[in-house]
Amino acid sequence: MREIVLDTETTGLDPRGGDRLVEIGCVELLNRIPTGREFHRYINPERDVPAEVVAVHGLTGEFLSDKPVFAQVASEFVEFIGEDGLVIHNAQFDVGFLNAELTRLSFPEITPDRVTCTLQLARRRHPAGPNNLDALCKRYGIDNSKRTKHGALMDSLLLAEVYIELLGARQALLGLADDLAGGLAGSEGGIRRRQQAAQRPVPLAARLTAELEAEHLVFVETLGETAVWRRYLSVAAQTSE
Repeated sequence: MREIVLDTETTGLDPRGGDRLVEIGCVELLNRIPTGREFHRYINPERDVPAEVVAVHGLTGEFLSDKPVFAQVASEFVEFIGEDGLVIHNAQFDVGFLNAELTRLSFPEITPDRVTCTLQLARRRHPAGPNNLDALCKRYGIDNSKRTKHGALMDSLLLAEVYIELLGARQALLGLADDLAGGLAGSEGGIRRRQQAAQRPVPLAARLTAELEAEHLVFVETLGETAVWRRYLSVAAQTSE
């Protein structure tokens, strides 16, 4: 089974308001094991990058000015992901931006049925949270000390490790994923799982906004009184008190 762990960086939060992609990072998994195949591109957004966004991912308009526009990498990106499943943290955000770019070029949109949202998986497994990527790395002992800013490829590599843990598949893989991750650790952006994994001194700011949280609560209200999400929200509310 082939899956693609994916992350993006952008100029802001709203593709409908003119925000664009500035980076895509993808990591290939076969049967939940990283193969070493990656897709990574910086993208010229053809617009400015606000200073507050540069503070998040470090990608300035000057740095991106000589990078290809999305139209120049779209075919290669679509070929890399193929028709396989996509694994994304807070998938609504990334898929919204990807589909905005793809439809602009008349490519088919990414449909919800092929996307696994690891944020949703984490909320089901750890309803009290927190469930951002830094917190999940700390929970599972994954070394994220090189993650000084949000970065699409680095975050995809870390998310691949987190995804395996969320599925409880680490033991089932008999250590093969650990061995391969160790073999990739010598490359730039590589990661290695350790007994005492180093952690960032200050976690990165979450990209999950209050507006998205509010939209989720509105959605839960449409599911009826017996919806399982209500139980999770109740546990989270009790924990925060």
